Parts: sequence; structure tokens; C-alpha cells
Amino acid sequence: MSVATVAFVILVVFAVVVGQINAHRQRSDFDSQVTAQAQNIAASLHPVYRQDGTIIFEGSYTALANINNAALRIFTEDGRLYQETPGAPNLGSPFRSTTQVGGYRVATVRQDFGPGGENSILVQYGAPVASLNREIESLRLILFLGALIGTALAFGAGYLVARRAIAPVAQLTAVAAEIERTGDPNRKLPEPVADDEIAELSRTLTGMLTSLSEARDETEATLERQRAFVADASHELRTPLTSVLANLELLVDSVKGADHDAAQSALRSTQRMRRLVGDLLLLARTDAGQTPVREPLDLAAIVIDAASELGSVSSEHVVDLDVRPTPMVGNRDDLQRVVTNLLENALRHTPPNTRVTASTRSLPDGSAELAVADDGPGIPPELRPKLFSRFIRGSGDRGGSFGLGLAIVAAVAQAHGGTVETDASPHGGARFTVRLPAAADAWPTDDAAPPDAVPAVPVEPVSPTPTA
Repeated sequence: MSVATVAFVILVVFAVVVGQINAHRQRSDFDSQVTAQAQNIAASLHPVYRQDGTIIFEGSYTALANINNAALRIFTEDGRLYQETPGAPNLGSPFRSTTQVGGYRVATVRQDFGPGGENSILVQYGAPVASLNREIESLRLILFLGALIGTALAFGAGYLVARRAIAPVAQLTAVAAEIERTGDPNRKLPEPVADDEIAELSRTLTGMLTSLSEARDETEATLERQRAFVADASHELRTPLTSVLANLELLVDSVKGADHDAAQSALRSTQRMRRLVGDLLLLARTDAGQTPVREPLDLAAIVIDAASELGSVSSEHVVDLDVRPTPMVGNRDDLQRVVTNLLENALRHTPPNTRVTASTRSLPDGSAELAVADDGPGIPPELRPKLFSRFIRGSGDRGGSFGLGLAIVAAVAQAHGGTVETDASPHGGARFTVRLPAAADAWPTDDAAPPDAVPAVPVEPVSPTPTA
């Protein structure tokens, strides 16, 4: 569009300049024609002396003057009017050589007559300039139309040339956008036929994508080796830890006094280490994309089981369950870890005598929803961006967590094809919402009750209300 605008301005300026030059030339030629015509008419005149002493001038001036509605006036040397063509207008003073009067271009010439040319007359000839003005306006119109047509042709030609020139860039842009969308650097970029700057750009981008692909493959291979190492190490640690736990439990029961306290402390540390190994093993398994065994289950029953297991640590809180039959297909152990981690997180980061609510429901689209909310202080704004990162612990953590609980929640939800979100609860605290896709065949097709069915009414708190 800018090219067409520049072309239009150039053509208009060109048309104006050409029009002015041509108009000046036409007016100059017209003046020359008027002067020559006046001279011709004056040369054709001859005096006729009448008996009364007056003089009249005869000749072909009438026919010459009537061409193009011209006018002719004859004056004496001192400016008195002798003769004029019928209907001739006042053409001004006869003592000016060439002038513009009204709609006439007027030229005046002196013509001598009589024996020896002792007498003179002034012949004033006026030609209408209407035809000249029409010619000039027609030329200007043609030049303006030429500028418009030239602009249109320049725009069309520029558009075709630009489209042809930009087509390779558009192809590169489309493929680059596709690479950005898919994250696949192995896509082949189109290489233009012409060996120009665009082709060089395409080759450069292809080389860059090849390097990025190789770097990504190398990074993925490194990460895969790390994930495999963590998974293998965690798996191998479980057996000796189980043996150590069993021996420490026996030792705790068989010793007394200071030895009993030491054995009890070692048992607690080993149990904590076993939980850490289990967390690392679960995260390593999800990172590696290993899919655990899944089965039809009821998410509500899992919430009840998890809340029951936490009865000993929730005595200072009120835990309300509002669970309804929520069928889905998933791994029971992993989902119970999700519920347990969310409940533990709420209990750990809220002060005593606060309420923790867990609810389940089936959404209209068939997905299952788990929500755990509390009325505690909520989540600090600076912690929100890294809330689901690993080894992140809030300042209000009153327990001995590893900072892996919410990371496990996010990893398990993602492994099940779901999502986890956090926002403010209706009571001002934090609320975590996990949405998991539910299989259509999660329940048997007969009228039998689903496995682990629970009543479709709120369940009483699993721990007693604490006393003041």
C-alpha cells in the first residue's frame, strides 16, 4: 500500500508539472496564432474613399473574424472606432498589443494605408479562449486519469511481485508457527527455488533447528538416564529399608530405657526415609511415563479411607466430608496418595480448631472432581508460582514434610490425564481442585451397586470436634 501511495504522489506531481508546461505552451501558441491572425486581417484590409469624405475598409476580414466566433474592431490612429464586426464586444484599449479581456485573447496591430503610408489604423482582433481552456482541462483530466491508472497498475504489479517475493517468507512463517505449536524441531523448512537471501535464511533456520533437535535429544537422553537412576535407586532402597524397619520395630519392643529411646528415634527416621523413597519412586515413575495398573473405582470411597487413616493427626481440626459416588478409572494407591497429601497439606498449614472440607462429585461432562478446602490463612502470593514444584515448603509448615506432597498431586493428576488448580476457598483459606477424566464403563452395566459405594449425602466428620 505504501508503494502505491508513493507511486500515486509521483504520478500526480508529474501530471501537474506536465500539465502546467503544456498549458503554458498552448497559451503561448494561442497568442502567436491570435497575433498572426490579426496581422493577416490587417494586411487584407484596403480603404474605400466615399464621396462624403469618409473612409471604409473592405476585405476578407469579416470571414476571417467570424472563425471561432472571433471579434474585430478597427480604430483610427488616435483611438476612435472606425468599424467592428456585428456583435463585437468591447475589447478594451486598442493601444495594448496582446491582452486578456473577458473571454477573449486580444491582439492589436498597426496597419498603414494611403499614398506613401501616411495614414494608419489600429486593427484589434479578439479570439475566444473557451476552446483553449477546454483543451487544457481535457489534457489535465487525461493526465489525472493517467496518474490513477498508473497507480492502479503499479499497485497491481507491486502486489503480484510482493506476493511472489513474500510467498517463501509466508511458508517459513507457517512452518515456524507449526514448530512453535507442536514443539517439534524436526519439521523440515521449505527451501525456495531461487538462491537468494530467503533461501539462505531457510538454510540457516534449518541448521539451527537441527542443532536444537540434537541438543534436545541429548537433554532428553540425560533426563531419561537420571529418571531411570532415581527410579532404580528408589526401588532398590525399598528392600533394605523394609528390612531395617522390621529390625528396628523388633528392637524397640525388646529394649528399654535410653536404648529404647534411641531405637525409637532411629525407627522414626527410617520411616521418614521410607516415605521419602516412596515419594521419589512415585515421581520417577510418573516422569518416566510408566502407567500403573488402573481399575474402576469410586473416588468418594478413597476419600473416606484417606480421611480415616489421618484420624490420629487430625484431632485438632474438624474434617468434613461431602462425598458422593464418583466413578472413574485410575490407580487406587496413587489416588489415595493424592487425597492424603491434600488433607495433610491442609492440616499442616492451618492452625488448630479450623475446618478442612473434602468433597467429590461427578461433573456434567463425565469427569470426576475432588476438592479439598480449608479456612486457614491461605496461600502466600509469593508461593503461588512455585506451589507444585518439588521440595517447596511453605513458611507455615508445622510438620516434617519433604516439600513433595503437592508435586506428587500434580504428577498423579497429570498421569491420569487430569488437572489440579488452586484458588481461595469460600471460607477464606486455600482450595485445591483436582479434575480427573472418568471412564464411561467405570460402573457395571447392571443395577448392582458400584464398588465401594457411599451414600449420596454428606458424611459426618471422621474426627471429633476438638474441645476448647
